[in-house]
Amino acid sequence: MTEASPILHPITHDDFLIAVQALARAVEADDWRPAMVVGIGRGGLVPAVYLSHRLNLPMLSVDYSSLSADAALVDVAARSAAGTDLLIVDDINDSGGTIAQLRARLTASGADAARLRFAVLLDNGRSGERVDYRADIIDRATDKRWFVFPWEALATQQAIVDEATSLPHRLA
Repeated sequence: MTEASPILHPITHDDFLIAVQALARAVEADDWRPAMVVGIGRGGLVPAVYLSHRLNLPMLSVDYSSLSADAALVDVAARSAAGTDLLIVDDINDSGGTIAQLRARLTASGADAARLRFAVLLDNGRSGERVDYRADIIDRATDKRWFVFPWEALATQQAIVDEATSLPHRLA
């Protein structure tokens, strides 16, 4: 690898489980109770499944990277508008772009923002968006690691590097 290559930081399965437990405890310590967990694909799906089991809640998935995301987001918005409290889960809040887009698209679809909460495994303290629950916080001004979650472990190293370098603003 060259000097410009990202610093890959594998997260172990045990560390992932510790992070999910931390999220679950944070949700349980709050007065607000979700009725359902919503996993955001790709990165938020696995944490959402684990969290839904840990909290004993049903789960919906939204494949945010696909064209069918709009229909799923309309469904999520309708559920919140009907009074259902939803916990939306992603792997990382890095720049805040995904969460900002989700909030905007959900609001445009009629969501009740008071019924939505966001949870992530890793939260960049400098992100443009805030989340309600986090397992850990990082500072992208000093932390340039590219986090490799357990569900990404079977990807080739080149595929991981290619993804990381396609988002240089996260590593700059």
